[in-house]
Amino acid sequence: MAAAQDYDDGAGHSQPADGYDPNYVPDSAKSFVVHLYRHIREKNVYEIHQMYEASFQTLSDRLFKDTPWPSVDAVAPHVDNDHVFCLLYREMWFRHLYARLSPTLKQRIDSWDNYCSLFQVVLHGVVNMQLPNQWLWDMVDEFVYQFQSFCQYRAKMKNKHEQEIALLQQYDQAWNVYGVLNFLQALVEKSMIIQILEQEKEGLEQFTATDGYDYNGGSNVLKVLGYFSMVGLLRVHCLLGDYQTGLKCLLPIDISQQGVYTSVIGSYIATIYHYGFANLMLRRYVEAIREFNKILSYIYKNKQYHQKSSQYEQILKKNEQMYALLAVSLSLCPQVNLVDETVNSQLREKYGEKMLRMQRYDDEAFTLYDELFSYACPKFITPSAPSYVEPFVNYNQDAYRLQLKLFLYEVKQQQLLSGVRTFLKVYSTISLGKLAAYMEVDEPTLRTILMTYKHKTHAIDSEGKIISNADIDFYIDDDMIHVVESKPAKRYGDYFLRQIVKLEGVMNEMDRIKLD
Repeated sequence: MAAAQDYDDGAGHSQPADGYDPNYVPDSAKSFVVHLYRHIREKNVYEIHQMYEASFQTLSDRLFKDTPWPSVDAVAPHVDNDHVFCLLYREMWFRHLYARLSPTLKQRIDSWDNYCSLFQVVLHGVVNMQLPNQWLWDMVDEFVYQFQSFCQYRAKMKNKHEQEIALLQQYDQAWNVYGVLNFLQALVEKSMIIQILEQEKEGLEQFTATDGYDYNGGSNVLKVLGYFSMVGLLRVHCLLGDYQTGLKCLLPIDISQQGVYTSVIGSYIATIYHYGFANLMLRRYVEAIREFNKILSYIYKNKQYHQKSSQYEQILKKNEQMYALLAVSLSLCPQVNLVDETVNSQLREKYGEKMLRMQRYDDEAFTLYDELFSYACPKFITPSAPSYVEPFVNYNQDAYRLQLKLFLYEVKQQQLLSGVRTFLKVYSTISLGKLAAYMEVDEPTLRTILMTYKHKTHAIDSEGKIISNADIDFYIDDDMIHVVESKPAKRYGDYFLRQIVKLEGVMNEMDRIKLD
């Protein structure tokens, strides 16, 4: 890893490290770039996808496991020195570097410059390409990841050398939060994707039906980058702790339906993970539970199809994190009726015991809430530049600690309401005086607690409407509390599907038995 400090930055600017010559292009790597360039010129999306998803990974494993790919200057002559292709190649070059090695500060800055050049071409040039959705999603995903990584790196000031600090001060615009947000917003606006999605509802456009591809000889690059940038904006705002704005950015995409975001599993998971987390932090527990359940059910049924994907480990990690967030959501809002049986059985297996302990709201319960939140939350960032005055301190954990503190404060408030909920579950009607006596408080205090319960079990949705998260609600009439318990709709579908699968299994067994 340390040897990566001497690697070339993708444009042949620094000295090669031991065993790595940035100007040496193995025949198979040369063949790869030549064929990829040809397929991009011919708009052969299927072949581009095969080369991008399979060949690039195979060659990386075989030839460049511990080193970067050849520099862009070395491959440029093989692809007619095509400016746009070279930008795309460097985007992959840096992504490989981040995945396999540790980038230097100069390489982080150079990667930012490359994204700026690439997005400027897409926004202001004439891009006549069709690229696979997977690649376009990876561009947005990696752009946000590298921004997050840079903020984390910059916040660890303690052991920085003088040269690093001088470089940070010199290139203070690199990975600037406003620059990142402006690029994503510009891609959304220039692509006109919000208007396209609106027109699609009226039957005037076909975007989702074609998965964003243009079959009339045009380009899908700007439109699909704009579409995925809405997910990118949600993610950035979640990293900053601004959940309301993040959800507002995603509003044009109807996540109750299949869409282009579901065509790439990484995009689907990232969208629902951040959407669910934002709703959890805004106390919209029912919405968070519903969406976590949907994506976890999807992963459960489809993960075997992605075992050979380079993103398989990331899929499994996010899967585990979302189970932890579902456990938290259900502990704060016990609406198990919203969860499919397959997801529920997996959840009980992973977190059943912890969830029982979390219901107690004692010190141990808080430790568990802390543990699950810390494991499953995004890597929050502080976007502002550090103080360059000694003594230098690390502040990379500050944003996370603030979000954890806000979350545990909310959990603490929910604890006060757990007693009310217990009594409301037992009675259909009860007088205020009787409940006050049971809870050992006076009536004015009880009214305050009941008002708090109402407030904490309701939230405001993205359209400004008040929505209920309560499985038990009530109203007060003449000092009598009338309890209204929401009855879960009985779902027979899961039961019958399981019985059908069992029956098919029995029939297959019987078919295998040979009768004498």
